[in-house]
Amino acid sequence: QVQLVESGGGLVQPGGSLRLSCEASGFVLAYFAIAWFRQAPGKEREGVSCIPANSGRTVYQDSVKGRFTISRDNGKNTVYLQMDTLKPEDTAVYYCATEPGTDCENKPDHWGRGTQVTVSS
Repeated sequence: QVQLVESGGGLVQPGGSLRLSCEASGFVLAYFAIAWFRQAPGKEREGVSCIPANSGRTVYQDSVKGRFTISRDNGKNTVYLQMDTLKPEDTAVYYCATEPGTDCENKPDHWGRGTQVTVSS
């Protein structure tokens, strides 16, 4: 059974940092691209970042470029999202999702339940 579990969210002040984790089970993470999405209250879910299976060409939404870094540890079946210089507009529930293959295609199929990130003073 494919399962994704996000962790690492919380309350942080503007300018602070958080590292989110997405731990996978029930499949071999190394064979799939993994994406992070977020959904703020009253807004649609949006893509934040994606990392292909070979950790090659990573993808970032323009608003997080230079502040967020996606990485993966296939030995631990885990993908990370390091978030630095956080802004109040980054407040959202963050989800990780599998892509159907090795590349980032923006076709998420399995989802985690999400972790809340709140940026506020």
